Parts: sequence; C-alpha cells; structure tokens
Amino acid sequence: MKNSFGNAISVTIFGESHGPAIGCVVDGLPAGLPVSESVIDRCLAMRRPSGAISTARREADRYVIESGVYEGHTTGTPVCIVIPNEDTRSKDYKAMESVARPSHADYAAFVRYGGANDTRGGGHFSGRITAAVVAAGALVLPALQAKGIRIGTHIAEIAGVADRSFGDGDALVKDLESLYEKDFAALDAAAGEAMQEAILAAKADADSVGGVLETAVTGLPAGVGEPFFDSVEGLLAHALFAVPGIKGIEFGAGFGLAKMRGSDANDPFRMDGGRVVTTSNNAGGINGGLTNGMPVIFRCAVRPTPTIGKEQDTVNFRDGEEIRLAAAGRHDPCIVHRVRAVVDAMTAIVIADLLAGAGKLV
Repeated sequence: MKNSFGNAISVTIFGESHGPAIGCVVDGLPAGLPVSESVIDRCLAMRRPSGAISTARREADRYVIESGVYEGHTTGTPVCIVIPNEDTRSKDYKAMESVARPSHADYAAFVRYGGANDTRGGGHFSGRITAAVVAAGALVLPALQAKGIRIGTHIAEIAGVADRSFGDGDALVKDLESLYEKDFAALDAAAGEAMQEAILAAKADADSVGGVLETAVTGLPAGVGEPFFDSVEGLLAHALFAVPGIKGIEFGAGFGLAKMRGSDANDPFRMDGGRVVTTSNNAGGINGGLTNGMPVIFRCAVRPTPTIGKEQDTVNFRDGEEIRLAAAGRHDPCIVHRVRAVVDAMTAIVIADLLAGAGKLV
C-alpha cells in the first residue's frame, strides 16, 4: 500500500479515521525554510467542520511537530506531524463493518486487504486523513509566499448555485488573499449564503450535494515542470485525484476547448512591460506541461457525500445478503467547502516539489 507522493519532496500520510492519531512525514525539505504554526493552524481551521452545514464530529486538530523543525525553520531532516483523533464514536460503525456503503471503499478495501483493514469510519480511506495533507501543505506555504507565489480556491458552484469568477491581474491576487480569511470560500457573499441554504435543504432531506472548486496559482515563473509524464497538469491531477470525493479535473477552459475552433482556443502572446504574457488563459497557464508565466487555473468536481440518511440498496459482503441501508454515524451533507483547504494543500505540495526539484524553492 503506497501512501507517499513526491519526488524531490516526499509526503507520506498515516493513520485511520478512528485510530489514535493521523499524521504526515515530509522528507526532502531543504534546511532553513520558514515554518509558521499560525499558518498551519489557519489551514487546518479552513478544513474543519463548522456549523449545521458540516458533520457533528468536531476534531480540534491539536497537532504536534515531532521532528524536523527547530526555532521556526526546517532542519533538513524529515518533518513528522502527528494529529490526535479526539472525537471518535466507533460504535456507530460496528453494525456496518460488513456492509458496503454505496460509493464508499468498504467492499473494494475488504477484497484488497482480505478483511484486515480498519473499517471504523472508513479507516485509512476516510476524509479525516486529509487533515494530515493540509498540515503538510501548510508547511511549505510560507516558503512559496516568500517567492511571491499565491494559492487559493473558491467554491465555484454548489448544488447549481454559482459564485462569481476570479478577477484578473491584481484583482485575482486580492481574491486569493481574501479567500485565506474566509471560512466559507465564496467570493460573492450572496452566492455563499444561497449555497449554504442548498446544503441545509439537502441535509433536511437526509441527502447530500456536491459542487465545483476553482483554484488559481499566481507568481509562478515560466518554465516550471517537465514534459509528458511529469507535466504540471499530470502531477497536480495525480495529487488531486487522491483527495476523497474529487471525480473530475479540468485546466483552463478544460472541456470547453472541445467546442472551440483553434482561433478561439489559442492564447495569443503579447508584451507587457518587458514581460511575455497572453491575452487570454484558455490553457490555464500551462503549455507543453510547463508553466508559461500566466496564472495556473483549474477546477475540481467534488461529488455529493456518499454517506447519507436515505435508504439505499447494498449488500453484506461477508454473507452475500442484499439489504437496505440508511447510514448511521456523523457525516457532512456537503464536503465541498472543506475540500478547498485540501486542494490548496495538495497544490502547494506539488508546486514546492517542482521548485525543489529545480533547485528553486530556497
């Protein structure tokens, strides 16, 4: 079972949803990178549930940096962060340990690991593990920010309710900075309220909703990445598809490019104060697998939370019995607003890995 990602910088995640703790080990970080516990705290807070639109499970995420950081900087040795699980309620899952919850990994994991896997709350397949990913991403954010790189994700859509688009130029940077302060990452306040109402409506119906996240990365120089197998899109997609619930990714105009002619799809080049830029950004800031100096833009489709209170057809995979299931336990009627912090973290990890591999992170 492979639980590591990265080349120059590798991130390993460990733990289970209802185990004693979850965490990460980040290896390959250059010595001397600034580490900010306030940044880690804020990033974890953006992922945590809040209010009636989220699960009732409330984890404080009181992490401990066990190694690799001294006096606010990396030492060059592996950084280990441990996050205790403090609000588990495993009895909710005892009766379902042999039941395949629709669209969960229960059955596939049972087959893959011969029934030896931890089934409580999804075990290692739980979204709870993404808190460790967020901590790992927050480790490298100060180093990226010091190089003028900004990363942010807004909720482009939930249950058919759309947010406004990112601004351009300085307005985009301002949008990214504002998202860091938002607990619900909609750029338009009215749209954000309507999204939350849609989440509550699904919850009242014992159901769930999904949505779309849009991410922007500014400040990346041209020429970062590799062609073909280690393209910027390829590495980002590899990392982002590891996030539970993400079922689709598109860069720039994405699938919309299929409906265009080349004359509309192409991004013409021009000069702007001695800098090469493009007049549009349908490619999402990437040409030939390499950054072209424009903002990297991509969108992720996030599925509705599969654990719902409505009855669904399923099976008990140990005795082969077909049954009906109305899932017990605590779960989110929507995970989109929480996943945005995980997308930011995965993006930071990939960008830091690419820059470190090129000797440009320090």
